[in-house]
Amino acid sequence: MTEASLYDLLCHAWIVLAIVAGIILFRTPAPYGRHTWTNAGPEISGSLGWMSMESVSLAVFIVVFLAGPRRGELVPLTFGTWWVAHYAHRAFVQPIRQWDRRRAMPLFIVLAGAIFNVINASLNARWLTALGPARSSAWLGTPAFAGGAVLLVVGAAINVRSDETLLALRTGGGGEYGIPRGFLYRWLSCPNYLGEIIEWTGWAIATWSMAGVSFAVWTAANLVPRARAHHQWYRARLPGYPRERRALIPGVF
Repeated sequence: MTEASLYDLLCHAWIVLAIVAGIILFRTPAPYGRHTWTNAGPEISGSLGWMSMESVSLAVFIVVFLAGPRRGELVPLTFGTWWVAHYAHRAFVQPIRQWDRRRAMPLFIVLAGAIFNVINASLNARWLTALGPARSSAWLGTPAFAGGAVLLVVGAAINVRSDETLLALRTGGGGEYGIPRGFLYRWLSCPNYLGEIIEWTGWAIATWSMAGVSFAVWTAANLVPRARAHHQWYRARLPGYPRERRALIPGVF
């Protein structure tokens, strides 16, 4: 079996596993944050946990990317720059700004997240610099890249703007959960998750790759159930929570 055929098999298996994980998460939310369990095992600081597992994606992507024969070409560098910028923010800027020693994360969640990031970063980086088609700079003018890039930027902007709202709410409320208001929170409980789903759907389209599709499917499989769980938690725990809000899609879900 060649590397290319093995890679294709792994991508398809990865997508199937994402769908299975999504079904499970609809029944049982991942136990961290507001959905943590009392018997979830050893814990570490939530901020440190995020920093640990997201930095894995950054490091693995860079190593695999630099090992590829097309690492110096414009198109792979364009996508690689986006990945590094996103995960540098996720691994360091966001956890440091949201640092809260009172919030803990089960260690097994950190380990599971790190394993996911090793596989996901490897699949995407290897495709960009070795196994995907060699693409000239003309690819940056194609409808696929243009449409995907728009979704990337829009999704990232929604995600960051929504997270800023949550950060301000937590800072102003002494670290306790409250009702987020303004921006897309007017209609949704989790616009930050919607933004991330849009962002990585854009990545899948712009890269036009099975690795990108697998990442988009995993993002939805993780965040759609979690948005639903957050929405139900808000309604059950916060008096006066706006009844017209939906979890992820205005007026629908």
